[in-house]
Amino acid sequence: MELKNYPKITVIMRGYTYEQAMLIIKILSNYNHKIGVEVTTNNPDYLKIIEDGNEQYGDQVYIGAGTVIKKEQAQDAINAGAQFMLGPEKFSDDIFDLAKKSGVITVPGAMTPSEVVDQFDRGADIVKIFPAITTGANYFKQIQGPLGKQKLMAVGGISIDNAREFIDKGASYLGIGSSFFNKSDVRNMDKEALTHSVEDFLKATE
Repeated sequence: MELKNYPKITVIMRGYTYEQAMLIIKILSNYNHKIGVEVTTNNPDYLKIIEDGNEQYGDQVYIGAGTVIKKEQAQDAINAGAQFMLGPEKFSDDIFDLAKKSGVITVPGAMTPSEVVDQFDRGADIVKIFPAITTGANYFKQIQGPLGKQKLMAVGGISIDNAREFIDKGASYLGIGSSFFNKSDVRNMDKEALTHSVEDFLKATE
């Protein structure tokens, strides 16, 4: 996957059943790669979701792994077909090496300017500011004053109400978890309501 194709919005799927996750991927496949899907490693079915999702919809939606902490998780995700990997903390050199060899986009987590610079220096494609709700949207403008424009993703506490603000303040990408969909819509697998949520987020971040 080429970095220039990485979508502005990534949906974080944590705690979804296999059936719920596959429905979300199917819905997102209708939006021409505008939204990516992150399947977290603490979901027991995450490898099957990534593999089956890619097999059925991989040419229509980018699917990757989230909460990648260990080299073994990174390798398993790559083997399953993950096109990108996100983590809540810094990535090891081993994870960067695996990803580069496989053409997988890396998005490690950081918070301080030193951590951000360190991860870019080690080979990160994008650095995830986490938790973004703690730093606030202004942090993205402030940190890029001395560092210059960087490929930063805001993750943690992003909602439809503040998504535009984070983009306006300098976040190039957004990772959105539990606030993206109404929990009851996911539980009921309400395709129409879930689709409305997708369209609402796209409008809010245009």
